[in-house]
Amino acid sequence: MSKGNVTDITNKKILVVGMGKSGKAAAQAMVKLGADVSVQDNKAEDSIDSQLLAFLRDKSVTCYLGCEPDDMSIFDMLILSPGVSPELNFIKKAKTAGAEIIGELEIAYRIGSGQYVAITGTNGKTTTTTLVGEIYKEAGKKTYVVGNIGVAVISKALAAEEDSWLITETSSFQLETIKDFRPEVSAILNLTPDHIDRHKTMENYGRAKAAVFKNQTPDQYCVVNYDDKECLGLTENCNAKVVPFSRKTTLDFGVYVDGDTIIIKDEDGKITEICRPVDLQIPGAHNLENALAACAIAYFGGIEPEVIGKVLREFRGVEHRIELCNTIDDIRFVNDSKGTNPDASIKAIEAMKENIILIAGGYDKDASFDEFVKAFEGRVKTLLLMGKTATKIKEVAEKEGFTNSIILKDMEACVREAYRIAQPGDVVLLSPACASWDMYTSFEQRGKHFKACVQALER
Repeated sequence: MSKGNVTDITNKKILVVGMGKSGKAAAQAMVKLGADVSVQDNKAEDSIDSQLLAFLRDKSVTCYLGCEPDDMSIFDMLILSPGVSPELNFIKKAKTAGAEIIGELEIAYRIGSGQYVAITGTNGKTTTTTLVGEIYKEAGKKTYVVGNIGVAVISKALAAEEDSWLITETSSFQLETIKDFRPEVSAILNLTPDHIDRHKTMENYGRAKAAVFKNQTPDQYCVVNYDDKECLGLTENCNAKVVPFSRKTTLDFGVYVDGDTIIIKDEDGKITEICRPVDLQIPGAHNLENALAACAIAYFGGIEPEVIGKVLREFRGVEHRIELCNTIDDIRFVNDSKGTNPDASIKAIEAMKENIILIAGGYDKDASFDEFVKAFEGRVKTLLLMGKTATKIKEVAEKEGFTNSIILKDMEACVREAYRIAQPGDVVLLSPACASWDMYTSFEQRGKHFKACVQALER
């Protein structure tokens, strides 16, 4: 079903802020729909993709590159990329002057068709979103896997039909700028400290996550982690039907583990067995939680349980998330570049269990590394550090009594040193506990570089 009137965009003066993936896609869509489009990015013109620049110039798009518009009162709407804070001064000026401030997710929802599943949480979003997408595809649904996972929502929303499903990974940044967005099924997987540099407090961060269900109605569903009390507490005023999942507790309603079986208990008390946790191909307790969440999302989204069970048994995970990328001399090299905060990396350490040589460090999001270091005990043999947070993590480690850490200049040096000191049976784990933006453009680029460095060891 179409959420809005495409003609509403025609001739509107729209400023797209940020020329990352979602910004590029939003600008292209707005041009296609007949808007009077301008774009802004803090990068100078020589840092912008030449093909994109050629497209913008061909379409007479006004470009503010390396600068900001002087007069913000000329715009009817600003479309913000996820990395752009709504608190920037020029954006506040536009809002004061009467412009509508929204994000790419919101505009995609308004102008496109299809039904949405929206998955958020601090960790596990990409794995769960990918898994749910595979379930919907296996069920024969017209399926697009979009959002924070790396595919701009708007790039698929215009192609979607009324019976299409957009399985959407949604970040707190994207959810900050929604107004009408309303998924058929939402999910909050967990809530641990992250992006405090942007949100300032955990309360603000939780509020941004809770926006995922703010427009839902009682005939829709919100899936939530019963074992995460902070997360569960967010749904106190949720209008949708709250579906809990738990790997620790037998529930009266929802998805849970009973002995050696994943169980769904519906509103009528009917029990359906899906598969056994031991049948899952993805390691770790956190991935069991991701599987439970995917069960709940898919089942209450109308997918047959046989299909859910089949995909859960076959799914092998996603790139950059506890990805075994090579084994050399009985030393396993595991790429967990998606571990962009301490809690995500703790889960990776717990999944590997022991004999770990850990490569960590990166961009500082004002996170605390105390719990991260405490997870080393009995598991991590050596800590190799790089990036902006290297000294900070080393100091926390020493305070906690872990002294076997080395600061190195880059990924190549870390991988070479890890291989030099590793013994047969060890795991070399890249799980940075930090974002990548100090040394790389994305966690994907960082993970690919790690894999290239590992591959170079065999030459």
